[in-house]
Amino acid sequence: MLYRPSLRLLSATALLATLSSAVKVNPLPAPREITWGSAGPIAIGELSLTGADSDSANAQLVTDAFARSWKAIKDLKYYPQATEAPIPTYAEFPGATQIPWKPAAPASKQKRTTPLSEVHLKVEDWDADLQQGVNESYVLSIGDGGHTIDITSSTAWGALHAFTTLQQLVIYENNAFSIEQPVTIKDEPMYPFRGIMVDTGRNYISTDKLKEQIDGLSLSKMNVLHWHLDDTQSWPVELKTYPQMTKDAYSAREVYTQDCIKDIIQYGRARGVRIIPEVDMPGHAYSGWRQVDESIISCGDSWWSNDLWSYHTAVQPNPGQLDIINDKTYEVVEKVYKELAGVFTDHVFHVGGDEIQKGCYNFSEPITKWFADNSSRTYNDLVQYWVDKTWPFFMDSTDRKLMLWEDVVISGEHANIDPKNIILQSWNGDVVNIKNLTNRGYDVVVSSSNWFYLDCGNGGYVSNDNRYNTQINANLEDGVPNFNYGGIGGSWCAPFKTWQRIYNYDFTEGLTDDEKSHVIGASAPLWTEQVDDTIISQKVWPRAAALAELVWSGNRNGEGKKRTTELTQRINNFREYLVASGVMAAPLMPKYCLQNPHSCDLNWDQDALNKLPGAP
Repeated sequence: MLYRPSLRLLSATALLATLSSAVKVNPLPAPREITWGSAGPIAIGELSLTGADSDSANAQLVTDAFARSWKAIKDLKYYPQATEAPIPTYAEFPGATQIPWKPAAPASKQKRTTPLSEVHLKVEDWDADLQQGVNESYVLSIGDGGHTIDITSSTAWGALHAFTTLQQLVIYENNAFSIEQPVTIKDEPMYPFRGIMVDTGRNYISTDKLKEQIDGLSLSKMNVLHWHLDDTQSWPVELKTYPQMTKDAYSAREVYTQDCIKDIIQYGRARGVRIIPEVDMPGHAYSGWRQVDESIISCGDSWWSNDLWSYHTAVQPNPGQLDIINDKTYEVVEKVYKELAGVFTDHVFHVGGDEIQKGCYNFSEPITKWFADNSSRTYNDLVQYWVDKTWPFFMDSTDRKLMLWEDVVISGEHANIDPKNIILQSWNGDVVNIKNLTNRGYDVVVSSSNWFYLDCGNGGYVSNDNRYNTQINANLEDGVPNFNYGGIGGSWCAPFKTWQRIYNYDFTEGLTDDEKSHVIGASAPLWTEQVDDTIISQKVWPRAAALAELVWSGNRNGEGKKRTTELTQRINNFREYLVASGVMAAPLMPKYCLQNPHSCDLNWDQDALNKLPGAP
């Protein structure tokens, strides 16, 4: 049965801002329900795990995960720099002369005589696989009078989340490990699909850096790495069926062997992160495919751009699409798909379907003849032809769920597809598109480019761009910004998406309850035209952590008010924790802001976010 966690915010989350004021830790993502005690710090000794004695293979996975967590606790000797103070209030704003800060309640210095040394684990279903919809809930209890740290989880994957929470709770102070107060956490995600997308077709990303992203995902309780394997520019994936395809890798050193792929899958599974592969087709297809048979490629030898959009053959260099009418296309696609579906273990396989360019198919003799043979045919019929030919082998098992970009059913060139076992990734049109798709019964993963695209705002990368050749900043007479200053600057999805922009996206606004039930999560894409190993982690983290909390426990407190102000110290602190853990996350603020809670807030009125038009 598909596990769909409750979409309601537990009312106890409203307690977070006040009850956590007496402690320094502030875990991210904020738990759904967290209750701190006041009996004083609890000493932590050498921890061992009990309860993972099942014969299931997942028991060993959990044992190994706990060992990693405990090693991280000991090695990092973590102490939070960005501690949280109570969110300040103000009196008779704007007449007050200072913010009456309320000091945190002093924690008791009394520690229990005997340090805790045992983590007792109870897992209800050891055999539950890491697949879409698996139950990830857990309860973690560190009581005042107990002698163990108690964790109860529905599955092994909930236990892994409990361990990452424990890593943020244990601090190192005065040459000793402790947990500041007794605490009980009851936790589960709001959405079953929580991830990022990494593109390895535009620039190669090393396996070490892919694993670094998995580490960040695991620590932030995200559970999907959507791996956009290839694109027109390169094919970096080893295939036994067609070994010649990697001739279009950037170099022999920039190839993912199948052993390498299996290693990444296992690395992710050990950390509760699913690896969902994407082979984009029939659009965005040139490199690799052409090495098998040039005849299955359309417009590969065309010029990609033109002053008239209708003559474009691609949205970016280089062009190429699979020829939909050529029977040889389906022979090759089926073999590629079946081989990769046998390598990747997730039931979800992403088969692309986006940005089909009609101009490209003007270069295809089979397609132009197909249209000439019947003047009533449209490009919708052409896309439907692709769907009808590929679905019999794409839906290769009863467990299979196909994932596609929304274009395949919502763009100008689209097909009719039964929503059953289909996940659509919505990247355009914001809530309008999300509502359109969910209303038609499709399950949707939200990746709206206006909110979640991590590569946006970096300027254009195509060269010889005469639009930059302007000596004025803007047309000051009519106030119209030019392409450069005040405009998009070459980045079609500008501006840069800050962590606050990501966190404040209410992507189910205006949806009915039934439509909301079809939103299964969100993913932040990183397209890599201007990204490689040197900067990938700074591009993803810690901004993706804002998404992690958005889809784990939401962006509102128990009263329905935006809690972005609360997130500030939490995400600053988490950034420090990521860096300490080897994930090279970018800084968000001067360290002064970390060490002086809320001193860098824009508004004196700390509730300003909730006083905008339309706010509850």
